[in-house]
Amino acid sequence: MSSDAPLLKLEKVTKNYAAAEGVEPVVVLRGLTFDIAAGESVAIVGPSGCGKSTLLNIIGTLDFPTSGSVWLDGQDLSRLDEQQLAAIRNQQIGFIFQSHHLLPQCSVLENVLVPTIADKHSKTRDGAQERAEKLIKRVGLGERLHHRPGQLSGGERQRVAVVRALINQPKLLLADEPTGALDRQSAQGLAQLLVELNREEKVTLIVVTHALDLAQQMGRTVELRDGQFTSTP
Repeated sequence: MSSDAPLLKLEKVTKNYAAAEGVEPVVVLRGLTFDIAAGESVAIVGPSGCGKSTLLNIIGTLDFPTSGSVWLDGQDLSRLDEQQLAAIRNQQIGFIFQSHHLLPQCSVLENVLVPTIADKHSKTRDGAQERAEKLIKRVGLGERLHHRPGQLSGGERQRVAVVRALINQPKLLLADEPTGALDRQSAQGLAQLLVELNREEKVTLIVVTHALDLAQQMGRTVELRDGQFTSTP
């Protein structure tokens, strides 16, 4: 990818869900087009049901557009098979959800290392534990390396999820309502952490959020309403 090309490019992306026979399909996204540069931070905001999470899932290849195309780092994702897409999800995209999805039987360190185990040929597998320990300490959990999720607060569990999402040094970090289940103080701390890691790790960050204070900390905010951007993003 050339240095001036966007890391992420969407071209006329639509998403429809089939309804009952004889009923018009439900239109969720309506011809979305926008670019995001490498290293940028973007908040996607809008009312519930406007298509924010659907859009994030399409960007992350967890769902597919009905029409249109998504390009990541110069690759048209629609041309990749499932094995190639799985590799993209593991190596180039990090995911953070409202629920941390940590494995309760595993320690903090073990949870963080799970993505490195998934791909035996991962370029980041060598030195993964050293990187994991460094990142865990970076987010203030150096004393919790061998604790299990049940021994952590909600904010601490979400910080572990952030580190897990970053362990393979992805180019793109996707966060779907990452502060939605946290108290105000923990949410503010996580928001600040995401801003700092966006800069330190040089990872492109896209956040779907209802939290205005989190959105305001991103470099750019786009509003989605009824499946369309309210202005040119």
